[in-house]
Amino acid sequence: MTLIDQAGAPRPGEELDAGAVEAFMKKQLPQLSGRCEITQFPGGASNLTYLVQFEEQSFVLRRPPFGTKAKSAHDMGREFRVMQKLKPVYPYVPNMIAYCEDESLLGAPFYVMERLVGFIPRADLPAELGFGPEQHRAICLEFVDKLVELHRVDYQKAGLADLGKPDGYVTRQVEGWSQRYLAARTDNVPDYAVVRQWLHDHKPEQIRTCVIHNDYRFDNIVFDAEKPTRAIGVLDWEMATLGDPLMDLGNSLAYWVEAKDDPFMQKMRRQPTHLPGMLTRDEMVQLYLKKMDLPEVNFTWYRVYGLFRLAVIAQQIYYRFHAGQTKDQRFAQFHLMVAHLEKLCLGAIKG
Repeated sequence: MTLIDQAGAPRPGEELDAGAVEAFMKKQLPQLSGRCEITQFPGGASNLTYLVQFEEQSFVLRRPPFGTKAKSAHDMGREFRVMQKLKPVYPYVPNMIAYCEDESLLGAPFYVMERLVGFIPRADLPAELGFGPEQHRAICLEFVDKLVELHRVDYQKAGLADLGKPDGYVTRQVEGWSQRYLAARTDNVPDYAVVRQWLHDHKPEQIRTCVIHNDYRFDNIVFDAEKPTRAIGVLDWEMATLGDPLMDLGNSLAYWVEAKDDPFMQKMRRQPTHLPGMLTRDEMVQLYLKKMDLPEVNFTWYRVYGLFRLAVIAQQIYYRFHAGQTKDQRFAQFHLMVAHLEKLCLGAIKG
């Protein structure tokens, strides 16, 4: 396993027209030389991410998934503009290069950005790091620090007041994710009726309004290859909006699988959060509250919300597979994840 995040051959059905990409890039950056080579990064259950390599420079291209999708989803133009506006006030956003709304080139809008060269913590850390408990704890602290820094951005001064609606966020999310789940439900997953009703009946007051990432995970963070406990980038701003910071944290911790979690969750794990020295979910919450100067809260509602939202995302992805819109075998068993996440939600509600 190499330390720097690597791209490989595009998955079947997700290849791009290299000639079209090359012509577009050379129009944007006439100094580029040589032919372009396109490979695909291993992540990307939603939007797809590619490495575009020229002789002396490389870039990252993002486009929506192939297949039918909701018109409001995978808005490349919005993501591009959000990152442009955030960059001056949150330096971990990559530099944006160009946006293309002409669907005739690649079949969908796409954008190109700077490539941040480093390593991304996925299910297993690169062995070359030689990390132990002390370094595992250090990247947890960095994880929290970068989230706190984002949540402290003055969104009005940054020109991001139109990023979302400040009021009514909690209610909109509960209702919206419930509707999306029912719209994507297949006959082999539970209806989540108890969970949906409980979230509705126990909605907390919005604690404050800030820029939230909405998909903040270790595998969306780039760490410096030379100083590997230092984060240099935060990726995947597709779902960024204005909202409640504790809900953003709840979303993040839905992916946070601890060493003591059940075998199914260990199988689902996409981050190295099970390793010795990694903070527990409870420790992450306490550290975040301290750094944000927020009062103690009962985090159960945010935990259940994060798990339910993850279930909806998994079901939406599974629906695409079930409907034949993608043949990606990674998604073939996602209905089992959806069913298991309901058990975790019900367990958290019962206490």
